[in-house]
Formats: sequence, C-alpha cells, structure tokens
Amino acid sequence: MGQAPGGARRAARRSAQVGYLGLGSNVGDRLAKLRAARDALVLYGVAVEAASSVYETAPQGEVTDQPDFLNAALRVRTPLGPEELLQAAKSIERDIGREPGGVRHGPRAIDVDVLLLGDMEYSSDRLTLPHREVTSRRFVLEPLLELDPDLALPDGTPLAPALEDVRDQPVRRAGAL
Repeated sequence: MGQAPGGARRAARRSAQVGYLGLGSNVGDRLAKLRAARDALVLYGVAVEAASSVYETAPQGEVTDQPDFLNAALRVRTPLGPEELLQAAKSIERDIGREPGGVRHGPRAIDVDVLLLGDMEYSSDRLTLPHREVTSRRFVLEPLLELDPDLALPDGTPLAPALEDVRDQPVRRAGAL
C-alpha cells in the first residue's frame, strides 16, 4: 500500500466530519477488492463507521458490454477536506490495481467515489459534491439509504424519494461487505 499523504497528517488537526463513499468493482475478485479498499482507508486517517450490504448491478453508463459490478457504500468519519479525501481514494484505487486512464464507465478493478462530505457543496476540475450521479443511480442510492434512510443532500433534499425514479435499474443484494 502507498504512503498516506502529508495532507492526512495536517488534516488530523481539523475536526472530523461524516462522509459517504461509494465502492465498485467488476474485475477479478470483486468482493476482495471492495474489502481491501474499505480496509485501506485507515491508512489515510479515515474511519469507517458503517458499511452497507454489497449489491450486484449491471453496468450503467457509456459501456454496458462488460461484467456486472459489485457495489457498496461506506459511512466514514474523516478530518480530510474534499480534495484530500479524493486523493486518498485515488491512491487506494492505484494500490489495489486500477490502471490510470481507461474508458469512462469501463471495466475497473476498483472504484472509490466520494459521494457526500458533511453538508458540503463543492466543485473543482476533479470533484463535485454531492457526486453528480448520487440521485440517478440505484446502485448508489440503495446502499446509501441502507446506511441512513433519512439521508439528505446538503440543500436538505431527502434522497429516499429519488429511489422511485431509478426503480427500473436492477440491483440485487449479494451479501455483506
């Protein structure tokens, strides 16, 4: 595993906040890769408070001719800011075997997405919070709402009603993370 960035040490002086991460894998031992990503977060000062069930889902987006995904969500507590948390996620992806570049929405060993971070709305070239697809993907909503059925966006919009709009996207609970 890679070294935690110096920013993680500096961030430890900030107060921790609750965030939500999405995990996905459709290459190799998918479950082992989700677990490895979860377990690596501690190296970056990120505490996992809860993990959703694992859901198996068909590919969504631009590339649908690929193996099914395993997806899960984590509720975390972290002193990291949005860019630092994203950097930790990208480092974990590389350590677990995700190749840089590649086709958008294509096959991947691991995907670690920052979905929500406290009540923060944030946008940069690399990251938008809340994540752009948090309300449009059932494989994101199901595990998030399992962790917190009352979860809302930073503007107060509850996530639960969005699930009705994505009921046509099949997901299947596949076990525990």
